[in-house]
Amino acid sequence: MNNGDKRRSRRRQQVSRSYRVRYDRLVAAVLVLIVLIVIITTCIMSCSKDDKKSSDTSQQTTNSENLTKNTIVDDLRTSGETRAIIGSTDTETTTVPQFTTEMHSARDIHRGDLILVNELHEYSFESEDSELLTLYDHIAKDYYNVSDYVIKLDSQVIDQLNSLMEAFYSETGCDYLWVIGGYRTLEEQNDRYNNGQSRFQGGYSDYHTGRSFDLGIFPKDGTSSGYYTPTGDYAWFDEHAAEYGFIVRFPDGKDGTTGESARTQTYRYVGVPHAVYIKQNGLCLEEYISEVKTHSYDDPIEVTVDGKVYSVYYVAGSESGDTEVTVPANKTYTVSGNNSDGFIVTVELN
Repeated sequence: MNNGDKRRSRRRQQVSRSYRVRYDRLVAAVLVLIVLIVIITTCIMSCSKDDKKSSDTSQQTTNSENLTKNTIVDDLRTSGETRAIIGSTDTETTTVPQFTTEMHSARDIHRGDLILVNELHEYSFESEDSELLTLYDHIAKDYYNVSDYVIKLDSQVIDQLNSLMEAFYSETGCDYLWVIGGYRTLEEQNDRYNNGQSRFQGGYSDYHTGRSFDLGIFPKDGTSSGYYTPTGDYAWFDEHAAEYGFIVRFPDGKDGTTGESARTQTYRYVGVPHAVYIKQNGLCLEEYISEVKTHSYDDPIEVTVDGKVYSVYYVAGSESGDTEVTVPANKTYTVSGNNSDGFIVTVELN
C-alpha cells in the first residue's frame, strides 16, 4: 500500500470514529432527557397527591369543626364564647337556637302558667288565660276522687293531674286522695274573705287561676280523714309532683314571702321545668319569679329533666303597650306572662 492509500485509510477511520462519538453523545442526551421527564412526571404526581391529601385533611377538619359547632349550645347566645355543650346518644345533633321576636300585648302579661297572684298582684280574669273544665266530667275515676260536681280546673292541669294520680295509684295502690277545692270566682272569694275563711279579698287569690287546688285524704274504711299531708304512702305524691309540673303553693318557711300560712294540701301547676327547679332549690313561686327576672335570653336558667334540657329567661314588658319578646326561631317554646311586668320564655333545647 502506497502512502496515498494509507492516508486515505486513516481519514476514513477518523471520520468513522467521529460519527461514532457523535452517535454516542446523542444516545446519552436522549437517555438524560428521558430520565428528566420521568423525574418531572413523578414530582408532579407526588405534588398532586399531596395537594389532594391536604385538601381532604382540611375538609375532614372542617367537617369535624362543624359537627362540634352543631352540638354547642351557648346559653342561647347567637355569638361570643360558648358556655355549655349538650351531648347526644345518637347521630342526631342539637342545633343552636336562632332568635327572632314576636309581639305580645300588655294583656298577655296577665296570662299563662307562670302568672303570680297574691296580695300584691291582682288577677285580671283574662278570658283567654285558662280553659276551665268541670273536674268531675274529666277525672280519671279509677285513681282518685273529687268532692263535688262543680269544682273546676284548667284543662291542662286536669290532664297532668290525671297522669300524676295514675302514677301514684300504680305505685301505692291508694285511691284515697280527693280534690276538695279548685277554681274560685271573684264572688266566691269575696264570700270567703267576708266570712273569715280567707285573708285574701276577691281578685287576690291564686285559686282564680284555675291552676291551684286542695287535696284531702279520705280512706274508704273511714279510719282517717282530713287535709293531705305527705306521710306514709302519700309522701310519694309530693315527692313526684314536680315531675308532672306541680308545686306546693304555700311551702313551709315561706309565709313572709307568700303572704299565706304554710300548708301541705294546696298545689299549683306551673309546668315541669319550673316545678323541678323550684323543688330542687327549695323556692316558693314568688322567689322563683323573682329569680327568673335576673336572667335574659343570653344568660338563662337551664333545667334538665330526664335528659331533656330547658332554658328559661325573662323579657321585660313595654310600658307603652305591646312588647317585642325575644323567642327562638328553630325551637319549641312557650311564653307566659308573670302578671306583673313582663314575660317568661321557656325553651326546649333538645
